[in-house]
Amino acid sequence: MKRFIVTLAALATSAGTAFAASHAMAPAVEGMDQDVSGGTVTASKIDAPENGWMVVHRTDAEMKPGPVVGYAPIKMGENMDVAAILTEEVASGDMLMLMVHSEAGGMKTGVFEYTLGAKEDGPIKPDGKLVMSVITAE
Repeated sequence: MKRFIVTLAALATSAGTAFAASHAMAPAVEGMDQDVSGGTVTASKIDAPENGWMVVHRTDAEMKPGPVVGYAPIKMGENMDVAAILTEEVASGDMLMLMVHSEAGGMKTGVFEYTLGAKEDGPIKPDGKLVMSVITAE
C-alpha cells in the first residue's frame, strides 16, 4: 500500500511540474494613466522572470526610453501594485515608460545601479524586446 501512495505522489508532482512549465508566465508590465502629483507612479501588475526593478523612464511619442525618474524593487513572479517614488518632478501630460530591469550585472545586490545605456541592472529583453508599458501622467 505504501508503494502505491508514493507512486501517486510522484505522478502528481511530475504532472504539476509539467503543467507549471507549460503555463509559465510571460514577462509583462501593466499600468494605466494616473495622477502622479503625490510623487509616485504605480504599475498595477508586473510578471517578472527574475528579481529586479520596475524602472520609470521618461519617454515621448517616439517611445524610446529616456532618463530614469523612479524605480522600485520587484521579485521573481507576480508583483501587484508596484509603486516607485519619483526622483524628479513629472508634469501632467508627461509620458512615462514602466520597464522591467534585471538585478544582474551590478556590483551590489539590492542596489539600483543602472544609468541610461549601462549594462548594470539593465532592461530585460526576452526575444530582443523590452518588457514595458507606457502611461501618461495626469
